[in-house]
Amino acid sequence: MCGGPLCDSLHDPGPSGIGVTPGGFRDALPAQRLLLPELLVAAAILAAGFAGILPFSATPFLVIVGVVSLWLRGQGPRAVGLAFRSDWVRTGSVGIGAGIVYQSFSLYIAEPAIARLTGKLPDVSLFAPLAGNIHFLLISLTVAWTLAAFGEEFVYRGYLLTRIARVLGDTPRAWLAALVVTSIVFGVGHQYQGLSGMITAGLGGFVFGLLYLVTGRNLWVSVIAHGTMDTVGFLLLFLGKYPGV
Repeated sequence: MCGGPLCDSLHDPGPSGIGVTPGGFRDALPAQRLLLPELLVAAAILAAGFAGILPFSATPFLVIVGVVSLWLRGQGPRAVGLAFRSDWVRTGSVGIGAGIVYQSFSLYIAEPAIARLTGKLPDVSLFAPLAGNIHFLLISLTVAWTLAAFGEEFVYRGYLLTRIARVLGDTPRAWLAALVVTSIVFGVGHQYQGLSGMITAGLGGFVFGLLYLVTGRNLWVSVIAHGTMDTVGFLLLFLGKYPGV
């Protein structure tokens, strides 16, 4: 049994126009013939990124795979929740609010609790030069809103979560399983922050994915929440107020 707004969003097309309907997976089989091969390609790119073979990260390469996948299926950005919307104020408000609330929860509750289990807080030494450095802050914010917020949300929530759910049967349980899988993968992608950082990032990925689903797969909410969370973190690092640093 599945009820509540989460499961309703999995069946309701909503603004993104990609609702899950009974039999939809079987009816769409001709259009899904490349589903498993493309996920294998995505997995190979992720593995190369985790191994440090790719420059920067796997994200830019997976953005390309996702865009090509949409093109081959005759779909556009709307299919992953990037539609032009009439409710931008609500979308922005929910995204900003969620980003601030989750960052506060993460910094002051989740990370200290995780550190008690692992013995260490997430390693943010990579961002240590941010302290008092306005030039590095501006660069970091640019990367945060492009590669991280937009790129990672498109890849992990808009693309991978959706495609994995299709492979698993396109049911509410399949979507929830895909949410868990992509959250774990997202966490592993933050291995440079140590075990605590991976766990924290995985929790963040789960929250962003949940936002994506409960808002009717409105990816803009997740993008704004992710960007807001990173912005708050970078500002705290810039001001020398980041907990534990």
